[in-house]
Amino acid sequence: MKPAVQIIALGGTIACTPDTGVSGVAPGLTGADLVAAVPQLAGLAEVSARNLSNLPSTEIGVPLVIELASTIRAHEAKGVAGVVVTQGTDTIEETAFLLNLLHRGPGPVVVTGAMRNPSLPGADGAANLFNAVACAVDPQCRDLGVMVAFDDMIHSAAWVQKRDTSSTGAFWSPAPLGWMTEGRPALYARPRRSAAFDLPRDAALPFVPILKPGLSDPPLLVEACLAAGARGIVLDLAGGGHVHSAWLDPLTRAARDIPVVFSSRTRGGRVLSKTYGQIGGEIDLLARGLHGSGDLDALKARLVLMLAVMTGAFERFHEFSDLGWRQD
Repeated sequence: MKPAVQIIALGGTIACTPDTGVSGVAPGLTGADLVAAVPQLAGLAEVSARNLSNLPSTEIGVPLVIELASTIRAHEAKGVAGVVVTQGTDTIEETAFLLNLLHRGPGPVVVTGAMRNPSLPGADGAANLFNAVACAVDPQCRDLGVMVAFDDMIHSAAWVQKRDTSSTGAFWSPAPLGWMTEGRPALYARPRRSAAFDLPRDAALPFVPILKPGLSDPPLLVEACLAAGARGIVLDLAGGGHVHSAWLDPLTRAARDIPVVFSSRTRGGRVLSKTYGQIGGEIDLLARGLHGSGDLDALKARLVLMLAVMTGAFERFHEFSDLGWRQD
């Protein structure tokens, strides 16, 4: 008997069709349509499909991902071997990571999509969907948390980033989990997993903005964020986590009342903690009560900070900021 895999479709390019009366394409295909277009899936698993939404990925919000996590738990309770989520690529690095913070089961959860819609030559959705299902049924993918399968590569949700607007190889990570070979995953690393966040029922979403200072950018938005009720602030700073001295007083005041986290806008490497001692350097910021994001870029740091605020457990932020990985 083949293992069972549940596909949960959210929309996106993989589900796009020409939009009648309007130039361009828009999500229109269902999860069942996606499965029907890849008959080879029948050789891998007993596949079921459902739609949780049919949206461009920029319309996906935190409440939908929380609902998605709950839906996945329900399917796991019914005995599926794994779950595949299809969605638009613009926010995959955020939704997959947020889902990883909420997913607590051992079964593989594999997120995928497409860069070329089905009406284009060389559309990549079918291959990505096949590879995602292959990962979902493979025993070696258990206990890895949430993964992203794309362009024959397998990435941890903790590390994956979208680095191109249109290339089929848009997704990148510094330490891929592995890749697909002859229809099967070949894994060479296993990500570190931390216990999932357990959100209170009906917890309100906190306002946690990202600020990205540029040259001669005044710190006016710090006070504006506080006035608007921010429960935390994430800074996307230059280099290893450095900011102009004009920002220091507003940030110091903010850090007395709410968590202020700084990351690096380079989106590569770990934010520094003990290298630069100049004013506005990371040593100065830490002494003023700010917190470094470790391995997390600003997008991911914001999501951890939001959940930490929602659960009243900011101390867990640093538990997730050291992503780490271990060699198989």
